[in-house]
Amino acid sequence: MKTMYRLVVIMVAAVALLALSMPVYASKMDSSIESSAKQSYVFRTYLQADDIKIQSVNGAVTLTGTVSEESHKSLAQETVASLPGVKSVDNKLEVKGESPAMNTDAWITAKVKTMLLFNRNVSALTEVNTTGGIVTLRGHATSQAQIDLTTEYAKDVEGVKGVNNVMTIANTSKKKQTVGGKIDDASITAQVKMTLLYHRSTSALNTSVTTKNGVVTLSGKAKNAAEKDLATKFANDVNGVKSVNNKMTIG
Repeated sequence: MKTMYRLVVIMVAAVALLALSMPVYASKMDSSIESSAKQSYVFRTYLQADDIKIQSVNGAVTLTGTVSEESHKSLAQETVASLPGVKSVDNKLEVKGESPAMNTDAWITAKVKTMLLFNRNVSALTEVNTTGGIVTLRGHATSQAQIDLTTEYAKDVEGVKGVNNVMTIANTSKKKQTVGGKIDDASITAQVKMTLLYHRSTSALNTSVTTKNGVVTLSGKAKNAAEKDLATKFANDVNGVKSVNNKMTIG
């Protein structure tokens, strides 16, 4: 009887100890999520001027505060959702001022600018203006190939009716710089997702994106081989991507 009593006491103590340790573990995990988000490439590079508060409770993250653009709201959510330990994201971020209406010139300009930010083989400093759906690109490029690629990317943004590229080739050896050197996997995943969404050719694709040590894996479905190849091409050109493993099926 005494032996049974001791076993019960031990079991109760073990359960109590486990219950006490779980909140500690959750607290450490939540702190890690909040810290990782703030230190991510996306938050340090694109969202640094926004007022974003991150709160994680047992892996359920809530984003509050304000951002300057609608795209920043999505970018913040995609980055946080890709962090280890995150179970869900409740995005309560508000956009400052009025967001441009869909398919207006301001809306098209914003989408083209955002899309160019994520790609390493085009210049993020390209000036973009839109009138009547016709996009005009100005600025400097390192080569004719870069000018042509910028035109190609801008043409593939939803709402764009045509592109007038008056960029000039600058005699410079400067390369596109990234903040803090290495880009974390969550930021890469977020950038790839946004890139595929903003390209008209891949926006309708049901694509899942994961990243490990800079290697991006795409899964989901494509209508044909051309769509699958485009997804690989666009993902490969995103900042920080080392290689792309495209496991998408055709059908």
